[in-house]
Amino acid sequence: MTRNLLILLAGLGSAALLLGALAFQYLGGMAPCSLCIWQRWPHGIAILIAALALMWPGRLLPALGALAALASAVIGLYHTGVERGWWEGPATCTASSADGMSSAELMAHIMAAPLVRCDDVAWEMFGLSMASWNAVASLVLAALWLMAAARRPARA
Repeated sequence: MTRNLLILLAGLGSAALLLGALAFQYLGGMAPCSLCIWQRWPHGIAILIAALALMWPGRLLPALGALAALASAVIGLYHTGVERGWWEGPATCTASSADGMSSAELMAHIMAAPLVRCDDVAWEMFGLSMASWNAVASLVLAALWLMAAARRPARA
């Protein structure tokens, strides 16, 4: 595969993941949690990098595209761990203990809680949540970016 084809596939892959997440949100009515939103940003950046990398030769932009894809994969893996209870997530979007709270503190905590919690699995397929699937797909995209970075641009 040529460098430009690899970049195009990686950019389109990020676009597909981002559009899929937006479809789940706006067509499927599944509001995203904070960690879901964090996973989207690197894909948006990767799409921009793909557009630039198709215009300019060199290895820097594909390497940055790989970093963007890896960032989304890392956030997806972190989110998976939060969903599975392997570790605590951000206090702003996970359930926490009410031990030692007064009723007023508990009510304030409930009222300040987000509508969508990061530690709930909203959807899964074959035992993997959306965060897990994003991590897997993002690792594949990172590999495409790295393959593009290793190739020399075609000469005009």
